Amino acid sequence: MLERATSGASSTRFGGLDTLRGFAIAWMMAFHFSFDLNWFGFIHVDLYRDPFWLYQRATIVTIFVFTAGLTQAWGDARARSEMAFLRRWAQIFGCGLLVAVGSWMAFPDSFIYFGILQGMAAMLLVHHLLTRKLGAWVLLLVPIALVAPHLWGSTAFDGRWLNWTGLIAHKPITEDYVPLLPWFGVFALGAGVGYLLRRVEFQPVAALPTCTVLAWLGRRPLTIYMLHQPVLIGALWVIVKVLAALSIR
Repeated sequence: MLERATSGASSTRFGGLDTLRGFAIAWMMAFHFSFDLNWFGFIHVDLYRDPFWLYQRATIVTIFVFTAGLTQAWGDARARSEMAFLRRWAQIFGCGLLVAVGSWMAFPDSFIYFGILQGMAAMLLVHHLLTRKLGAWVLLLVPIALVAPHLWGSTAFDGRWLNWTGLIAHKPITEDYVPLLPWFGVFALGAGVGYLLRRVEFQPVAALPTCTVLAWLGRRPLTIYMLHQPVLIGALWVIVKVLAALSIR
C-alpha cells in the first residue's frame, strides 16, 4: 500500500501495480465517504456488523497489504538502500501517530491505535528485520499467520497493549484494526509471490494493464490517505452548516 520501489537515486515503477493500488485507494475513499455520510446522518447503515461493509473493508485492506509485500520484494530485488527504507518507514509510522491523535480527538472511546498505518509499519519492520532473509520461503509463514488467531487466540491478549498481535479472543472497540496477525500472512503472500517473480524479472507485473488515473492515485497512497478524510469531512461539515442555515430561513 505505502511502499515505493527504490534503488539508490533512481526508481522503477510498474504502472499495473500502481493501478491496482490506486483502485484500492479509490475504493477506500468511497468506503470512507459512506462512513462520513453515515456519521453526519445523511444515510443510516451498519458499517460495523453488516457483511456488505465488512467484506468491502477486508478486501480493501487485503489489496493494500498484498501489494505492500509485493513491493517489498521488488525493493529488495533492486537493492534498495537502508536509508530509503527507513525514511519511508518513518513517514508511515509518523502518519500513524497523527491518525491516532486525530482519531482520539474525534472518537475518544474508539480511536485508532493500531489501524492500517500502524499495522503496516509493524509488518514492514518485521519483514525488513527478519522474514526478507527467507526469500520465497516466506510463503511457508502464510498459513501459520492466517490461522494463528483462530488456534492461539486468548483473552490474555485482549488488552490494548497486546491486542496489536491479533491473538485475541474479542475484537477491540476501535474505528480501524489491522493487527499483525493474521494480516502478516497476506503481506508474506505478497512478498513471497514477489520473490518468485524475481526469477522472471517481474515480467508478469510489468505486463499488467495501466489506468492513468488509478496509477496516479497509486503513486501517492500515503498523501491521499492522510488528506482525503479531512477534505471529505470538511466538505460535509460545510454542507451541514449551509443546510442548517437555509432551514432557519
